[in-house]
Amino acid sequence: MIAVLRRRLETHMKTNFINFLGIQNDAKFFVGPPPGRAGPANAMGSLMSEFQKEDAALEYVYCRGAVTELLKYGQTDLHTTKNSNSPQVLILIIPGNPGVVGFYKTFMWTLYQAFHRRFPVWAVSHAGHCVPPDTMDMVEDAPVAESEDVFGLNGQIEHKLSFVSKHVPRDTHLVLIGHSIGCYIILEMMKRDPELKVVKSVLLFPTIERMASSPQGKVMTPVLCHLRYVVYLPIFLLSLLPERLKAGMVQLVLRNMRSLDTSCIPATLSLINVDCAANAMYMGSQEMRMVLDRDNLTIQQHLDKLVFYYGATDHWCPVQYYQDIRRDFPDGDIRLCERGLRHAFVLDAGEEMANMITEWIRDDLRGL
Repeated sequence: MIAVLRRRLETHMKTNFINFLGIQNDAKFFVGPPPGRAGPANAMGSLMSEFQKEDAALEYVYCRGAVTELLKYGQTDLHTTKNSNSPQVLILIIPGNPGVVGFYKTFMWTLYQAFHRRFPVWAVSHAGHCVPPDTMDMVEDAPVAESEDVFGLNGQIEHKLSFVSKHVPRDTHLVLIGHSIGCYIILEMMKRDPELKVVKSVLLFPTIERMASSPQGKVMTPVLCHLRYVVYLPIFLLSLLPERLKAGMVQLVLRNMRSLDTSCIPATLSLINVDCAANAMYMGSQEMRMVLDRDNLTIQQHLDKLVFYYGATDHWCPVQYYQDIRRDFPDGDIRLCERGLRHAFVLDAGEEMANMITEWIRDDLRGL
């Protein structure tokens, strides 16, 4: 009986977390140094890297009345006194869905190091996609949060604009990096607040059009729009398990990953929470209904500031979408992945992706 229950729980987690993250199940799980790199030196280097990544500051704030998790490398308060001889620069990560900043830790650390710790690198979670600390509730005022639909897609866009308005000085130069639906949010931010001092926006695996019509969208739309309530009870039951058992189950679910970034395990564990999962799925249901036609006008207005990076095997934004946008914007910086990276690159290729982005934006930041 226990074995049957375990198999059912594992299947449930795969269906409702792996597919939602856009993970492809074609890689092989590997614990330790990648093949061909075994040895004490590499093991020690990996261990040191994990310790170094702990330098990040983790904060929880209310933004538009909803609990929000912030992960920060470098300066944590941009409103403090700064050197007036050089403009302030912030690299800001807008995550995909689920919007858990812990997934981006290695990615952020690599970016921070690549520019010699000169520029702060922050990530802001989506509203309600994090487990609040004991001293906070999910929302400050539930009726207000409901009336403003803070957990919906439009509410999440306004949430990011509100965060920038409150926590980032107006004269700060921004490098915006979006992942998946975070790309759609960035385009909306640039559209709604054209005075933002955006130096560059890098859009990774951009779900900015026809989400429900994509191969993964056709699978997930019925789940997110009509069946998500069925998922809540199993998630609640999973949440009652001891932390060690949940961690073991997460590793079991991700066992096919060839080189899993272990810093993603706590982030995945945080999703075994009914409130967080419900908010993520609710936002996902709106994505399927609202992300329809590509916003060509906004793209054209900001084309010189945009970098698009499409996956070659991405079931959320297939190669056809890449070909279509290349045809419509032949002068744009629109790239197709040649490295076989998955949509959920943060699980095993955060460092690799960050190194690529460093080269793309280096010249833009050289004079700042």
